[in-house]
Amino acid sequence: MLDMVLAAALVSTPVEPVRIVAASETLSNAQFLVERKFAQVPEGPFIAGGGPVLSKGDWLILDFGRELHGSLQIGAGGRGGRGAKARIRLGESVAETMSELVGSGGAGDPKSSATNDHAIRDDVIELPWLGRREFGPSGFRFARIDCVGDVPLQLEYVRAISTMRRMKRRGAFKCSDERLNEVWDTAARTVHLCCQDYLWDGIKRDRLVWMGDTHPETMAILSVFGDSRVIPDSLSYMAATTDPSTAWMNGMPTYTLWWIRNLAEWYRYTGNKRYLKKNARYLAATFDRVVSGMSGGQWLAGTFLDWPTENNTPGKTAGTQALALATARETAFLAKELGDAELEAKAVSLAAELEKLDSLDPNGAKSAAALLALAGLREPADMFEQVLGKNGNAGVSTFYGYYMLEAMSAAGENQRALDTVREYWGAMLDMGATSFWEDFDIAWTNNAFRIDEMPVEGKKDIHGEYGDYCYVGFRHSLCHGWSAGPAAWLINHVLGIRPLDVGCRTVEVKPFLGDLEWAEGALALPKGRSVKVRVDKKPDGSLDVKIEAPEDVCVIE
Repeated sequence: MLDMVLAAALVSTPVEPVRIVAASETLSNAQFLVERKFAQVPEGPFIAGGGPVLSKGDWLILDFGRELHGSLQIGAGGRGGRGAKARIRLGESVAETMSELVGSGGAGDPKSSATNDHAIRDDVIELPWLGRREFGPSGFRFARIDCVGDVPLQLEYVRAISTMRRMKRRGAFKCSDERLNEVWDTAARTVHLCCQDYLWDGIKRDRLVWMGDTHPETMAILSVFGDSRVIPDSLSYMAATTDPSTAWMNGMPTYTLWWIRNLAEWYRYTGNKRYLKKNARYLAATFDRVVSGMSGGQWLAGTFLDWPTENNTPGKTAGTQALALATARETAFLAKELGDAELEAKAVSLAAELEKLDSLDPNGAKSAAALLALAGLREPADMFEQVLGKNGNAGVSTFYGYYMLEAMSAAGENQRALDTVREYWGAMLDMGATSFWEDFDIAWTNNAFRIDEMPVEGKKDIHGEYGDYCYVGFRHSLCHGWSAGPAAWLINHVLGIRPLDVGCRTVEVKPFLGDLEWAEGALALPKGRSVKVRVDKKPDGSLDVKIEAPEDVCVIE
């Protein structure tokens, strides 16, 4: 039954290539593949066709214009022969399509880090004579096709088949700064791309439900798309596959904390008590697991926050205390809604214990400082002055960038947060990004060529030469849903639209324009509705605010 629901939710759309990035010198007529096509073999004269013929050693690289999730569809013509073989390499960057697999012994860079983990993106396939074949799915923007057999290969057409979940944008954002508009649109599209069978972390690598990574995705989805079932389906999947008496979510203790927080966000937004009651027993058992992670008044079970803090033991230890405190408070909130006095008392007691930790030091980690500020364990203004406002965008994280923006807002530093969105997420756009990445450091852009360019001698490959831990080089995902934080933040803090109660029955509208002249957009509400706002700056600097909201939604200005 679930497979049928998923199939109905996913929509496939053909996407034509927009340009030939490069081709072998011996190949002619490659431009034929970017002309308008029928997607039928043959495209030209019957049987003979009109597409380029690749002999052994010929190759070309196609650009589909934007990151997409799906497959590559190839139509092979009659001037090729039976048994023609092609090597297909899908890439999130041009350079990735030119790489060799780890341990392949190929002719490429021996340090190559490209993999087929999670999705096959590099393989040799046989193509039919006068027919078509699909390769994938994966996440990609570029595709390289090499003729690797003795039989010539005629390409009549090549297109991508994009697969996306059917989700309508009911939230929106637009303003007087086109760079911010592009950031918002890219963030919204990034998280949408990751809404496939479930709420995945990435579409090339990490096509998995990672419960910690899901939280910034959840916040973006609720703001832009509303109560999409991809969120509860993903929460239910993780609950069904994790026994809280013996295991942590994803094998990571902090990700069990994030499951509770995601459940709280979903319930607070939708007011869906039926779903909350369905998870009541599991929530209680999971919180018992959380309590078991405590020792000496601190959370010690596991301390992973994000990659930039992974080698900062004091910082990530401090940050996880704040995360545990926020989780205890969310559990108390959910328990009260359920009428479970015993669970509420446990959660309140644990929160009180964690609130005594008044000397936590983020040790320069912006991720930890953000969580400490948001949990009230340190003053937001102090965390901004001491950590978040220092060293520009160094130490900003695609994952915890969302919490850094929220903490800046809590400190009254909305303009600095707005600049961070422009500079940090905008720098990925400057490198050719059409979706936001698993990790990013602005320093990587120094003397680097763009991801939509062929390698440039003397310049750095920003995709192939950077990354760490599990995302070294080309294994690095360039479409990661956890990086979509600006999609929610710009709606919540520039337009200033924020729900104040369960079910979004009361909504606050307190815009901030900063250096912008105007902004407009909407916050998605449950059941396909929205609150729309238009804000204009008057000559005297005051704001003219226009609001459209459903009659049964109370708006507080």
